[in-house]
Amino acid sequence: MAKHAPRMAAIGDVDEANSAIGVAISALGPSDIATALTRIQNDMFDLGADLATPGEDFTPSDMTLRIVATQVARLEEEIDAMNADLAPLRSFILPSGSAGAAALHLARAITRRAERTAVNAAQIAPLNPLALSYLNRLSDYLFVAARAVNKEAGGDVLWVPGASR
Repeated sequence: MAKHAPRMAAIGDVDEANSAIGVAISALGPSDIATALTRIQNDMFDLGADLATPGEDFTPSDMTLRIVATQVARLEEEIDAMNADLAPLRSFILPSGSAGAAALHLARAITRRAERTAVNAAQIAPLNPLALSYLNRLSDYLFVAARAVNKEAGGDVLWVPGASR
């Protein structure tokens, strides 16, 4: 396997996650979450450029896009703000609900795959640790956003253990 193949796989998974976020935006229609997701889509292009440029120095420059701490912190702040309005989880939830929430759950699952692929690529060539953190926080963001959307649509769809036995 070529040394750059895992990195290219990670870039492809990030692109797929970004496309899934676009589907979620379409399903949500105009909303605060859709506006935030559009900003996140731009971040995802920064992330792809970051992954395409491995190295030892992860300082951004005019010629090198890098995910920076403020991008990760913004996700954290938005997760906290959305979570403040949600009931604590008392059960696993199904990746379902409204069309917008279901699309967000799909984007979350694809983002988790992109994170796994990027972590694997980082074992072969040094990648920006903040890029990996961004993917991790983004999957949590998408989960909480799906919960927020479902709250407006009547609530989470809860897992019922053994329901179909």
